[in-house]
Amino acid sequence: MFVRLLKILFYLLIILFFNGCNNTSKINEKEYQSRIKAGIPIPEGIIDTLLENYNVPAISIATIHEGKVDWTRAYGIRKFGETGKVDSLTLFQAASISKPVSAVIALNMVDDGKLTLDENVNNKLKSWKVPETEFTKNKHVTLRHLLCHSAGLSMHGVPEFEANTDIPTLIEILDGNWYGARESLNLINEPGEEYRYSGGGYIILQLLLTDISNRSFEDLAQEFVLDPAKMSSSTFEQPLQTDKWDNAAVGHLYDKTPINGLWHTLPEQAAGGLWTTPKDLANFMIELWKSYQGTSGILLPQYLAREMLTRQIDDMGLGILLPKYGVFRFSHGGGNAGYRCFMVLSVDVPDGVVIMTNGDSGEKLIWHVFELIAFAYGWEIK
Repeated sequence: MFVRLLKILFYLLIILFFNGCNNTSKINEKEYQSRIKAGIPIPEGIIDTLLENYNVPAISIATIHEGKVDWTRAYGIRKFGETGKVDSLTLFQAASISKPVSAVIALNMVDDGKLTLDENVNNKLKSWKVPETEFTKNKHVTLRHLLCHSAGLSMHGVPEFEANTDIPTLIEILDGNWYGARESLNLINEPGEEYRYSGGGYIILQLLLTDISNRSFEDLAQEFVLDPAKMSSSTFEQPLQTDKWDNAAVGHLYDKTPINGLWHTLPEQAAGGLWTTPKDLANFMIELWKSYQGTSGILLPQYLAREMLTRQIDDMGLGILLPKYGVFRFSHGGGNAGYRCFMVLSVDVPDGVVIMTNGDSGEKLIWHVFELIAFAYGWEIK
């Protein structure tokens, strides 16, 4: 899931977002900046040049200004070597951006009284239990721990599976009981002791939600997030159904090679299984912001939105990144094999952006495009 690398990128992007973006060593940067205006999509010629420079087939963007989607635009092609172009409805893998969406599903279960944030999750888990070890003598793993990565769990990232391979169950993944497994999920320190990113913790979350509801994860996502937030293009289907293939951007490696089988399958839907568009993610962030402000309860009641956007440990809220310094904003990013993406929204002045790419080298492209957009909108710390 490439999370460590992405977290570094997130901080760099945040610095650019809220500290101004005037300094650059790119020879054409001033010329680019002079041609980019707030509220207007970036000219195609500029993006085409950047796509070529960074060996990325496509990029899709949605900007948010004053709490509304300002503009959306997609650039480039679905797959290197072919001519089919992407558009604003083309699906990309959101990777770890799936986690804040999953957190909202869980918090709806809290609001319904089916879960509590601070109860031992083993009380509700049926299909699998968190191992009881010396680390759970004094504290148990809770939903709060899972959501903010403080459960003390291993398995930083989660495995991805190529097309035409056997897909293990979530329990087989947790137990390391499948061909090619590198690790099983283990407790490696006391719950609540420290921040330790764990995609495996979101596998437990997925089991918890499906166990207590007796429903599929994709159905829960549809009811509690995708439909309310008008994420009409999005799906948690894994593997992606064939009728959506022609509308999905193909993942690419650093050397421009398409992923074998076009993209990987992630049965760990809560951790990284969302297929979506920048506009849909922009709608998600706007609705979360409205829930926080108390102007709409479509996604969450205000008290739970405020809990979600409160730092729990280090710079983590409940499923969302909340940097300690600068303007109050929430963000997350993601990186599955062949895809890189990022989203951020300021809370007090609801401006932000979502950027999605279909290339492993998309980090630097995201950074560059983000810099241009931030300059156009004048985003900086007040």
